Amino acid sequence: MNTRDPKLTALLFNEHINNQDIAGLSGLMSDDHTFIDREGAVYPGKETMTRGWIEFFQSFPDYRNTFNWVESRDDLVILIGYATWSQGSRPDHAIWTAIVRENRVAEWRIYEDTDENRVKLGIV
Repeated sequence: MNTRDPKLTALLFNEHINNQDIAGLSGLMSDDHTFIDREGAVYPGKETMTRGWIEFFQSFPDYRNTFNWVESRDDLVILIGYATWSQGSRPDHAIWTAIVRENRVAEWRIYEDTDENRVKLGIV
């Protein structure tokens, strides 16, 4: 199987988020995909998160992520940037991580953009 750079997979996954493309998101999730939110709540399973994204986009139809820094370390991709929840909303700064295996996102996680989390992730 040809594998693409994990950064490209993570960026494509985010493009599907920004376009609210459920089929694209689902197609890039591994079967054992896990989403972890800022509070550490874990949402396991591709089916769970496919439904979760549908509900999320219904609640936040203008949600978008913008990244200004991307780094990969083997199968871990770290993305720093901000989310906007609606047009004109203030940027919500965050750190995202993606674990990419065989061109699929096995884990998508969001962290508060804090000094502590930057140290934890080795971003200094």
